[in-house]
Amino acid sequence: MSQYYEVGDRVLWNPSTGVSRLFHGQVPVFEERVGVASGIGPMVNDDCRVDPAALAVFAQALLDWDLRVGHSINRALSEGFVGTVLALASRAGVTLTWPSLPDLGRPARLRRLARELEQAMPGDRP
Repeated sequence: MSQYYEVGDRVLWNPSTGVSRLFHGQVPVFEERVGVASGIGPMVNDDCRVDPAALAVFAQALLDWDLRVGHSINRALSEGFVGTVLALASRAGVTLTWPSLPDLGRPARLRRLARELEQAMPGDRP
């Protein structure tokens, strides 16, 4: 079984049910952390509607928050979720503003992770 994250009729991501539940369960935690709605709707009959405008705001807020976090365990705990949201945002056509610092350290690591996750995301309906 799998679930679908969609913008209109376009499938952004089609993870297995277990992966989707893990990801979707973390959404409210990070919405509270950054104080912004994600645009990732409820899962209804294995379909989740994504609002790309709200996702853009959420992804940017999440990226900004993550780059400010100094605690190594906090970063480790959040990295997979942040990378997944950045990949999902990219699939939705969202353009993020990255820091103008040299592409080293945390920003470079998140960019690489998001690209890797995006390439690994199944996204079509059978």
